[in-house]
Amino acid sequence: MTTSGLLTDLYELTMMQGYYLYGRNPEVVFDMFYRRPPFGAGFSVFAGLEEIVRRLGELSFSQEDLEYLDGLGLFHRKFLDMLASFRFNGTVYAMKEGTVVFPQEPLLRVHGTLIEAQLVESMLLAIVNFQSLIATKAARIYLASGGGNVIEFGLRRAQGLDGALSATRAAFIGGAAATSNTLAGKLYDIPVRGTMAHSWVMAFENELDAFEKYAALYPDQAILLIDTYDTLGSGVENAIRIGRKLKKQGKRLGVRLDSGDLEYLSKQCRRRLDDAGLQDARIIVSNELNEEIIQQLVTAGSPIDSWGVGTQLVTGGNESAFSGVYKLAAKREGDRMIPTIKLSNNPEKTTTPAVKQVHRYYDSAGSPLGDLMTLDDEQLENSGPVVFHHPMDENRRYVLRSYERSYPLLELVMKSGKRVHEPAALTDLRARALDSIRCLDDTYKRLINPHVYKVSLSGALQGLKFSLVKAAS
Repeated sequence: MTTSGLLTDLYELTMMQGYYLYGRNPEVVFDMFYRRPPFGAGFSVFAGLEEIVRRLGELSFSQEDLEYLDGLGLFHRKFLDMLASFRFNGTVYAMKEGTVVFPQEPLLRVHGTLIEAQLVESMLLAIVNFQSLIATKAARIYLASGGGNVIEFGLRRAQGLDGALSATRAAFIGGAAATSNTLAGKLYDIPVRGTMAHSWVMAFENELDAFEKYAALYPDQAILLIDTYDTLGSGVENAIRIGRKLKKQGKRLGVRLDSGDLEYLSKQCRRRLDDAGLQDARIIVSNELNEEIIQQLVTAGSPIDSWGVGTQLVTGGNESAFSGVYKLAAKREGDRMIPTIKLSNNPEKTTTPAVKQVHRYYDSAGSPLGDLMTLDDEQLENSGPVVFHHPMDENRRYVLRSYERSYPLLELVMKSGKRVHEPAALTDLRARALDSIRCLDDTYKRLINPHVYKVSLSGALQGLKFSLVKAAS
């Protein structure tokens, strides 16, 4: 996993050289946020922060990197000499990885010089956009399964080897319980699971022999793929013969379905297994599953114990990218940080200026009620009604009259280029994500037409934003 400074878009480097040669390198603050939830979801899961912190701490340009840049004929020797000693010395505030997040609010803030903040843009977006996309997809699949046992099966369909590892990590955060990816299991300490392929069954004289040999090798994990030839003919019947032998040994059978009508087949298999005295036998299904298919199967009462999800999980399925962006929010002029704004004819693309904090309000049951963006140094009342101002309509507001408590979400994670906390265990990030999802009201978790969560501005921040809009018009 490279930590080369070349992991950026070329225009970042050409801009950096311009800033350097023209002596324009003020202190700045950039926000990373996203514009809309993927998959038509009511929320997203923030993932990738730990990898960002690690890469920022190790970011540098090797001699080979500098020779490559020199060969492009674009860069002055003075600039290349500066890159030779470059290290990220900025400060980063971020929401906790695994937090449920919503559009337009900053997921992280980068404080630093213009040159260093510009360099890291592409890398930050690449990590957060992909991992948050997959973590959100995994969360939707987890919810559709009713909190069931989801196994990530996507290595062979992932977007390259690096994509496969990142996808496995993010899928685990979002709710997958295990992976088939052995290297990811080692690197991230994720439980690994696997059964057999059709080729195992076809490699032996007959199906029964293949099942017997597999169960003899792996009696504690004897999950048999029963659809190589005839699922309800030879497949389940041969599995039952093996299952009875395993039961005498105090072991438990599992069968996997990888094709056909999974509702019908799972119900037929369950009936036959139960009739054979194998009530504890597990049924695992795979085959191009996504959240909609899983929800339908669960709603139909399909007796499925585990879900193997590959392509639709690790690629994002019908959503190719997370809509994360990285925008300048403030820059230093003299002894003051001056708020900056990007204007657009599309109101949703007009940025919210200044150094900001995000406060999340909760009810007495711990369910989030809304997020309020404020100026970072703004003092809020701890009780009483709170006015939520619409981020794009100056005349719309909402008064939150009843809430239990509120918390700021952006926390210091790096100071002067150094991490301030030890890396979090991936199991802790997964637990945080699942707890964040659990606390959401069900209306935000609907697969179709979820309720829109309120992300609003304080009066002071809204006033600043619209004053800058008017001043520029």
